[in-house]
Amino acid sequence: MRAMIVDDEVPARSELRYLLDETGRIESIMEASSAREAVEKLMEGKVDVLFLDISMPKTSGMQLAEALHRLKNPPAIVFVTAYSEYALEAFGVDAIDYLMKPVEPERLSQALDRVQARMKPQPQSHSSVERIPVVKSGRKVLVPIDQIRYIEAKDDYSCIYTDSDRFLSTISLAKLEQKLAPHGFFRVHRGYIVNLEYVEDVEVISSGILQLGVNGIEGKKISVSRRRVVALKRALGL
Repeated sequence: MRAMIVDDEVPARSELRYLLDETGRIESIMEASSAREAVEKLMEGKVDVLFLDISMPKTSGMQLAEALHRLKNPPAIVFVTAYSEYALEAFGVDAIDYLMKPVEPERLSQALDRVQARMKPQPQSHSSVERIPVVKSGRKVLVPIDQIRYIEAKDDYSCIYTDSDRFLSTISLAKLEQKLAPHGFFRVHRGYIVNLEYVEDVEVISSGILQLGVNGIEGKKISVSRRRVVALKRALGL
C-alpha cells in the first residue's frame, strides 16, 4: 500500500509516519506540506491512500478532497485532524475514515483495514451508467462513457463527442451531469459537460475567463462560466 501524508505541520507528519511504519503494512510513504504540493506529487506516481489534515493554509484538506473526489480513480482519503466538527462533511466526499489527533495505533489499523477493503477488485458493473444510449444514423447505439470527451447541449438534445465521432442523445444535460459526475465529468458551463481526464490545456482569456482544450478534439475550445471557475480549478488541482 502506498501512502501520502498531507499536513502543514512537520511534527504531525513525523508522528504519523512513525505510526504507519510501525504497522508494517505500508510499502512507501510520501509527505506533502500543502494541497498544492500533494497534487504535484500525485502526478508523479500512484498513491493508494492520502492521510489528509483539514486545517491547512490556502487550500484546505477538505477542498483538496472535494477536487480529488471528482477524478475517475481517486486515492482513498483518511482525514487526520484535531477538529471533530467536519466529520459529516468528510463522508460527503467519500472519505474512508476520520481520525482524531493524536492518532491511536488501534484506530489507525482500523483505517488501514478499510482502505485495503476498498482496494480489493470489485466485480464489473453492467449498469447502464457505464454506457450512454445515443442515436447514430437512425439507430440506437451504446457509447462507453470513458470514450466521451465532452457533451454539448443542442436544443432538446445532448450532443456527445468522442475523439472520432458525434452522437445525439435524448437525455438532458442535467441528467447526464448527474449520471456522469462520479466518473470524472464536470459541468463547466450550462451548455457543456467535460470529461476531466481529457482536458489538455487551460487558457485564460480576457477578463479572467477560462477556455479548455480537449485531447482528441482538434481546434475546439470550451468556455468555462465564471461561477464554475473556482470549482473547476479545484477539480483539476490548479
